[in-house]
Amino acid sequence: MIKIGNIDLGEFPILLAPMEDVTDPPFRYVCKMFGADMMYTEFISSEGLIRDAAKSVKKLDFDEFERPIGIQIFGHDIASMVKAAQYAAEANPDLIDINFGCPVKKVVAKGAGSGILNNIPKMVKMTEAVVKSVSLPVTVKTRLGYDDEHKEIVDIAERIQDVGIKALTIHGRTRTQKPRIPADWTLIGEVKNNPRMHIPIFGNGDVVDAKSAKHFKDNYGVDGLMIARGVYGNPWIFREIKHYLETGEIIPPPNIEERIRISTIQLNRSIDWKGERRGILEIRKHWADYFKGYPNFKPFRLKLMETTSHEEILFILNEIKQYYC
Repeated sequence: MIKIGNIDLGEFPILLAPMEDVTDPPFRYVCKMFGADMMYTEFISSEGLIRDAAKSVKKLDFDEFERPIGIQIFGHDIASMVKAAQYAAEANPDLIDINFGCPVKKVVAKGAGSGILNNIPKMVKMTEAVVKSVSLPVTVKTRLGYDDEHKEIVDIAERIQDVGIKALTIHGRTRTQKPRIPADWTLIGEVKNNPRMHIPIFGNGDVVDAKSAKHFKDNYGVDGLMIARGVYGNPWIFREIKHYLETGEIIPPPNIEERIRISTIQLNRSIDWKGERRGILEIRKHWADYFKGYPNFKPFRLKLMETTSHEEILFILNEIKQYYC
């Protein structure tokens, strides 16, 4: 069994990655329905949290159904990260996760996210300070290094383990590599096979379906997988991966009725969470992914993107069902 502190995640957990503007409570809910073993909030700015900024505080919301869940924070200032971790701990998540992996330019420019990979001593010091500031388990998500000349993850992993983190997720790219470049899992495997490492090591990058999940599991020995882009419009990927790992069988993709059912659950929970207008705006980014690959879908997508009425969306979804069934 894989454990983070006292959190039991089963034999080979499949985790939902924290993603800005994607992994909000409504989307996490449907991912949990299909078996996500561990989930995280969208990443939250430490500065925003300690300033009590409404957007940052709202990201602390989660439902009991989502447990176990981690709150992920990022920032460049150690004191602010400590305060933010303590603030986040008051929301009573199962763990606190530190984002040392975000490649977004404005985050990196401040020395936060993967920008801190340019200053490993500070990275270690910040990690230690956060670990000491809360009683919850602290985990880290990071990358192989800042660029191809500085793939220092084997050393980094040892050092942040030594200051008390309880698990580590490694994305198989450097900060400077683009998503179109295939993830390099060799160093992830090296970290996992390092005899000095004793915490769970999760791999992330290019886990897009059941077969890719099995490939990474079998070839790199990781304790579990974290899924990011592979979950877009595809919350059932957790069910598909688990079934394939257990049986070797590929589950057929969901039919149109199932896609409509699940997207409607997400829609309704989004409206409940943020109100009708905001809730509808929040789910717009998901429509194309839910119905990806369906011919002649563009007119329906345009309708879904234009309306701000809950009732009208339900009418459009019924039109979609009638058209494709």
